[in-house]
Amino acid sequence: MTHQTSKVGFVSLGCPKALVDSERILTKLRSEGYEIAADYNGADVVVVNTCGFIDSAKEESLSAIKEAMTENGRVIVTGCLGVEEDAIREVAPDVLAISGPHQYETVVNQVHEAAPRPHDPYMDLVPPQGVRLTPRHFSYVKISEGCNHSCKFCIIPSFRGKHKSRPVRAVLREAEKLVEAGCQELLIISQDTSAYGIDLKHAEETWTYKEGGTRTVRAHMTALAAALGELGVWVRLHYVYPYPHVDEVIPLMAEGKILPYLDIPFQHASPKVLKSMRRPANEQKVLSRIHKWREQVPELVIRSTFIVGFPGETEEDFQYLLDWLKEARLDHVGCFKYEPVEGATANELPDQVPEDIKEERWNRFMAVAQEISREKLQDRIGLEMAVIIDEVTEDGAIGRTYADAPEIDGNVIIPDGSFLSVGDMVFCLITEAQEYDLIGQLVMDSETSEEDEWDW
Repeated sequence: MTHQTSKVGFVSLGCPKALVDSERILTKLRSEGYEIAADYNGADVVVVNTCGFIDSAKEESLSAIKEAMTENGRVIVTGCLGVEEDAIREVAPDVLAISGPHQYETVVNQVHEAAPRPHDPYMDLVPPQGVRLTPRHFSYVKISEGCNHSCKFCIIPSFRGKHKSRPVRAVLREAEKLVEAGCQELLIISQDTSAYGIDLKHAEETWTYKEGGTRTVRAHMTALAAALGELGVWVRLHYVYPYPHVDEVIPLMAEGKILPYLDIPFQHASPKVLKSMRRPANEQKVLSRIHKWREQVPELVIRSTFIVGFPGETEEDFQYLLDWLKEARLDHVGCFKYEPVEGATANELPDQVPEDIKEERWNRFMAVAQEISREKLQDRIGLEMAVIIDEVTEDGAIGRTYADAPEIDGNVIIPDGSFLSVGDMVFCLITEAQEYDLIGQLVMDSETSEEDEWDW
């Protein structure tokens, strides 16, 4: 049996650091099954890794680009000279793509688009969507690493570094592969999803869909969410800081492009405690925005996490948090008792809260949160809701509505669902509400008309 694969030509210029960059790119491409072409004629695409340190090196790089365009015509440019896109376009306006130094993932994805290698399930050890530890029907998609915040209780920036976004095309390509493999729910994660693309200056990239169409997508949370919404699956946003531009994703929820669900780590509500934590302290404005969001999308579900017992938190601060929570009426809430973390600056703050008071406040907080949850779930009794199935046993099935993220939120228990399969999407009539979970009865196809839409 003959297996056809794509061939990549490679021209590497410049210093040893550039040579190592070339080696990394070639190693990744070879691991994916691409062959390295010996000449221009045998290549499906040519990558030119440039140097731009001095003028003579720039001239050599531009000459190599022109030669590759003349001999082959399908050229991707990367490396140090890639930061001078205008100079490259002046001598070779039709190069396929340009990127700067150290952008290995970007180059590999550009090769994927220019010369895709068909997946061969008999020859390839790794499936096209990669190795996943989640069930087939949902997957987490990380869009960035690191964090630019300096919260006093957190040490993540010290070992993950500053915020660094993945190229938008890399994210979309991964998401598309997952959907092709059967994924029905994409959970978008990072340390700060709202900051996506800030380090890329929200640059635009051209994304080519598998069907052949193209669109320009900004490296920005709203634009990325809109593009992901075109894939026809549930898209759920996690770790969203309440920056002003979060308002822009609400219309996408109203249009059904992404799930009406936001995971926003508020952490507290008292302005004094938020300031001490080094967190945004505009809780009243946030309340106003939550009300406005719900006016636009009444089905909106908000989950959050909070910390009680942070150093310096007084009973007045804690009562302020409880009052805020009662007004905000968040759907899902997690709460943690503050604990010192090695290396965190909060460890040095005065007025540490005694453990017994932390425990007492945690219990009071969770009692309020549970009551809000109980009331909100009661409102769902009598609704027919779309449910995705996570687990099936001889006693029935367990699934989730749009309002519930896997493993952290509630479930829908379906006693008559033992014949279902994991990953099925079904309609359920909600018949009962518990503290955190719902009881549902299957609504069979014969009971719904073809005009029924899969609303939330």
